[in-house]
Amino acid sequence: MKKGINRHFRVYRYVFYKETLVDFKEQFWSFLGAFIGIGIIALLQSFQLPHLESIFLIGSFGASSVLIYGAIQSPLAQPRNLVGGHVVSALVGVTVGKLFPDIIWITAPLAVAFAIVAMQFTRTLHPPGGATALIAVASGTKISSMGYLYVLSPVLSGAVILLVVALIFNNITTKRHYPVKRSRLRRSRRRQIKKRFQS
Repeated sequence: MKKGINRHFRVYRYVFYKETLVDFKEQFWSFLGAFIGIGIIALLQSFQLPHLESIFLIGSFGASSVLIYGAIQSPLAQPRNLVGGHVVSALVGVTVGKLFPDIIWITAPLAVAFAIVAMQFTRTLHPPGGATALIAVASGTKISSMGYLYVLSPVLSGAVILLVVALIFNNITTKRHYPVKRSRLRRSRRRQIKKRFQS
């Protein structure tokens, strides 16, 4: 058992270490994807929603961009995790804000903790989702007054914009493939499960 865990950890570490050893072409596509994805959201913000200030451009989208443009092999960066993680976390954050008193040391930890469990339960774990839930309860009256509209816009609409840009820019070259269907990490997991059932 311990040997299997160590091997799994080595494979996991290799996948993420490999992603930091990209060449300049890979860095160029990561830069361009992130620039275009966040740029489109910021453009919509500046032209269509100036009265909402920076509500449409939430901070968790920056963290998502790191994953979906810079670490595209990560299981946490896949489309289901990106869109599902943000939407589930936004739903949790808004619900916590509505059900519990407006006391930040209660709502903030509850929103993040429930968001993590909800993402795990729905198999949509996406680390920036924790920030999306936190923003729903800690960003003052503008976002809290939006209620469940916050889930649709900016969260869902922004995540879809990032996803569409990722699907385009992460598949332009032959070296980048997104979403990843058959990663080394998943193959390693399948082999380990197969060995357990055979023994």
